[in-house]
Amino acid sequence: MSLTTSSATSGENVPPTPADVPPPKASTEAVNFLESLVPEDDFKYLMFEDHLVTTSDTGKELGEFAVSIEPTKHKGQECFLVHANSHGAIDGVPCGTSITAYVGDNLETLEQQHHEYVKLENCPLDRKTFIVKQEDDFVINRVITQGEDIQRSSKTVNQEVMKGFVSEGSNLLLHRVFIEKGIPENLQLISFDSDTNLCPAIYRRLEERTQTVDKTELKVFGVERTINSTVDLPTTWQSYFMKDGHLTNRVQVGSPVTMKLAFVPPYIIRDEEPPKPTFEKQPLRWEDDAQLYSQFLDRKEELKADHAKYMRHHPELKALLADFMQFLLLRKPDDVIAFAAEYFAAFSTTMPSPSPYLASSSVTPFPNSRTNTKIEQLRAPTR
Repeated sequence: MSLTTSSATSGENVPPTPADVPPPKASTEAVNFLESLVPEDDFKYLMFEDHLVTTSDTGKELGEFAVSIEPTKHKGQECFLVHANSHGAIDGVPCGTSITAYVGDNLETLEQQHHEYVKLENCPLDRKTFIVKQEDDFVINRVITQGEDIQRSSKTVNQEVMKGFVSEGSNLLLHRVFIEKGIPENLQLISFDSDTNLCPAIYRRLEERTQTVDKTELKVFGVERTINSTVDLPTTWQSYFMKDGHLTNRVQVGSPVTMKLAFVPPYIIRDEEPPKPTFEKQPLRWEDDAQLYSQFLDRKEELKADHAKYMRHHPELKALLADFMQFLLLRKPDDVIAFAAEYFAAFSTTMPSPSPYLASSSVTPFPNSRTNTKIEQLRAPTR
């Protein structure tokens, strides 16, 4: 989709974007990297402040640079507040930059205010850029004041075109994420150049090196960012960080101004989960444990008292067991279990009652008596 631009002010001269030039796109690897970020895990230890001093190539202190990132809410949405401020004087001319950005999940810019100024004696320059996300679009407003001339411009960019966009505010948080997670290969995002033209933003890892800060040698890790403007020369920044994400050095390639860490900040302590202790299995010798043995005796006395109480409430139990033992000792059966089962079966309420004619219905011990011919002959009348 093309960009739509509207402007208002006299004397404004905004170079139009060629209609036949498609807007740049972020690489698939870069988009996947942003979508894989989990703020609760990946940003957990990135909420802190950085303070650097700005020096010239001769070592003269020119000003200071500060960055702070903290969790917040913006219009009811959980996000991160990124604030950066740089001010000083170069060749006696005061200048500075300030950024206030609200960055959401996956480093999406919800709102950003970018202010730059150079207080020249005859023609001071003041440039303000506002980025606001509104539903499916991003609205970019600019106000450039140079002397008495004021230029205003506004443009709206569709969200699909801005996929993979990294503003100056979200870029500061992204650098810390790179130190935390590493930089994937072929990482191309999109960003604005100085004239708010969408351009490819290339990130790559720099070689590790050592940096001396306040007589302390630190091992630092570098990230390089290059904005390939379509209307101007490329612009490259190189930044170095401590292992915990603290910024130690930042420079724009070709610029005589460098931002350096003056004092080593306290190392960020991470709440790492301690390893779970392992315990070897030990044999249980409860007799040797005074507490366990005492509990055993208490439980034993409790059960004995409960059993005695039950027998006092059921005196028939003693009589029943006494009869069974007497009967058992009189008979002395070989199979005690079968004998006991037959004995106690008579007391069961679930056994069927025996028939009163059980004896007469039993099988006769004389199976042939009913058909004995001699008996029949005796019954016959004498002839």
